[in-house]
Amino acid sequence: MAGSGSPTLTADGRGLRVAIVAASWHDTVMSGLIAGARRGLDAAGVVDAPLVRVPGTFELPVACATLAERFDAVVALGVVIRGGTPHFDYVCDAATHGLTEVAVRTRVPIGFGVLTCDDVQQALDRAGLPFSTEDKGFEAATAAVATVQALRAVAG
Repeated sequence: MAGSGSPTLTADGRGLRVAIVAASWHDTVMSGLIAGARRGLDAAGVVDAPLVRVPGTFELPVACATLAERFDAVVALGVVIRGGTPHFDYVCDAATHGLTEVAVRTRVPIGFGVLTCDDVQQALDRAGLPFSTEDKGFEAATAAVATVQALRAVAG
């Protein structure tokens, strides 16, 4: 199981400004990821997290870069399902490297909620839906808030 060994994060996000950026492909999976991210932010005490929808996972880095200028953290949500062409590899690589570059350059934590799956069932299993075994939207949101707090703790 992919979730085994994952940390239990508690994060106090009261007063933080956090935005969610979500791709539009695979509506059922994305609805679960977004709901999970909202549950994670609610649990952390974050209020009024705006949602920005972009066409696909490839567009997440530019949207996150723009939002990083005004928010303490951003949660990036997307899903890419492997197909019969190298498109999967290009999109996954571009999104991963792009989001990493945004986080390092801006020093704004980006919660990485991008599912890279071999098939739709794997995505559904991780989407935080009632029948899912994992809730990657919740995890990405909690990780973003926990990273803000960790960095603030050492920044003094």
